[in-house]
Amino acid sequence: MVYLKAEIEKFDAKGEKTGWSYVFIPQQVAHQIKPDTKKSFRLKGKIDEIEIKGMGILPMGDGDFIMAIKKPLRKQLKKELGDTVELWLAYDADFKVEMPEDLELCLSQEEGLLTTFFSQAKSHQDYFINWLNSARTEVTRTKRIVSILDAMAKKYDFGEMIRNNKL
Repeated sequence: MVYLKAEIEKFDAKGEKTGWSYVFIPQQVAHQIKPDTKKSFRLKGKIDEIEIKGMGILPMGDGDFIMAIKKPLRKQLKKELGDTVELWLAYDADFKVEMPEDLELCLSQEEGLLTTFFSQAKSHQDYFINWLNSARTEVTRTKRIVSILDAMAKKYDFGEMIRNNKL
């Protein structure tokens, strides 16, 4: 495991990341965790005393990475913007996101949608699935499935779908 202390920061205006809270992970630290990678990957370990699994880190284009720290996790950590957290991180090679049966069934009903879904980058497949699975009600879940079907028909990745749904 790699140890790191980092401050919780927030993006002001950064495209789809606007408003995100995150910790900065320098390139040299990311390469200790997973050598020579420039793509997002999943981590396991601890943030302060909270166990984490399958947390994604995202490349920032210059070799450095960020890890989003969502509000529920910040509440659990009892930390806010500007606070420092201690991280013990390792590559989570065992993390897999399973395709929900209802989504797979709906995608397979229209010709080409399932193929389009699987042609997406693995990270975007995971974003779609995690977004769907985070729905708290059946009504919301159904709306999200419809949005995913529409996105596949238009060949949108996850970011394009989110941006176009906000218009």
